[in-house]
Amino acid sequence: MPDLADGESSTMQGSGASPYVLKNTGGVYSCSCPAWRNQSIAIEKRTCKHLRKLRGDAAETARVGSDAPPARAPKPTAIGGAAPTAKAGAKDTAPPVLLAHSFAEMQPPVDPTGWWMSEKLDGVRAWWDGTQFLSRLGNAYLAPAWFIAGLPDFPLDGELWLERKQFQRCVATVRRQDRGEGWRKIRFVIFDAPALDQPFEQRLAHCQTWCNDRKPEFASFHPHEPCRDETHLRSELARVEALGGEGLMLRQPGSRYIAGRSTSLLKVKSFKDAEARIVGHSAGAGRHAGRLGALEVELPDGTRFSVGTGLSDAERQEPPAIGEIITFRYQELSDDGVPRFPSYVGVREDAVWKPQPRRTRAKKP
Repeated sequence: MPDLADGESSTMQGSGASPYVLKNTGGVYSCSCPAWRNQSIAIEKRTCKHLRKLRGDAAETARVGSDAPPARAPKPTAIGGAAPTAKAGAKDTAPPVLLAHSFAEMQPPVDPTGWWMSEKLDGVRAWWDGTQFLSRLGNAYLAPAWFIAGLPDFPLDGELWLERKQFQRCVATVRRQDRGEGWRKIRFVIFDAPALDQPFEQRLAHCQTWCNDRKPEFASFHPHEPCRDETHLRSELARVEALGGEGLMLRQPGSRYIAGRSTSLLKVKSFKDAEARIVGHSAGAGRHAGRLGALEVELPDGTRFSVGTGLSDAERQEPPAIGEIITFRYQELSDDGVPRFPSYVGVREDAVWKPQPRRTRAKKP
């Protein structure tokens, strides 16, 4: 059967007037048809009748497992041996990751004095379960054997990170299926040892000691420092953002590792971010003529708008597919609930789309 080499694309006529585009990007096969785009599973596990016609049923079944949506990685053991306290559905198969609240939205406001402060890394959150990396939804990241060599047999929480302002390149590398050389630029930055039933300070010290003793080639410890007061927090936030960083994280002193969203972990940023689903592509004009001008997106509540900034030239030439979920940044919401000055950040690999009813907003007098 014919196949596509890495980076190669082909077209196939479907039921519509325009042919569908089939691509191979690092072993991740895609098709522009609605059947491929609208599957609510990781893109590397999607298939469709056009890919099966091109590559053959045997090759596609070997790649994705079966015709049915694949099962995620086996359910990890929860902290302390108990079952994870997660809601039914996709989260049942995901690792019991600690998730953050927004510092700016806390009521009453939190005094950050004494909290542990660190830079918020713009990479890919990863849970090391002792044998492999998992996303927060339980999908495996296929790291090369030389990358994971020397990592421990106990769980670690951290970030697969490239460098500041390289989020999309990092995502593109870790979602590939070829365990390629691109991983040599990635680091696993460790910031917690979830299975250790101790206050955060002891868990942090455990991570630092392990890194100092073992000196893993592709892993490192993420430094933290105590916050003196809110002035210190704001000055550190300004410093990190001036360097191109995303923001800061705050950990409550003495806090335990809790599965799910907790006010013991707070994210501090000068901007807001959210997720949207791509519903269309708008053609560019002027210097963007002949390529993407803006992504047409919708929020979970159905609010639609355009995201035209933050996209690289390469992304405008080959934009993310309709149906993909993206992260974007914005300043505030309008009275109609539309994000002001949205800017594209990247495709979310580990997100599940959950439509929500649209909220009625009271207009300002």
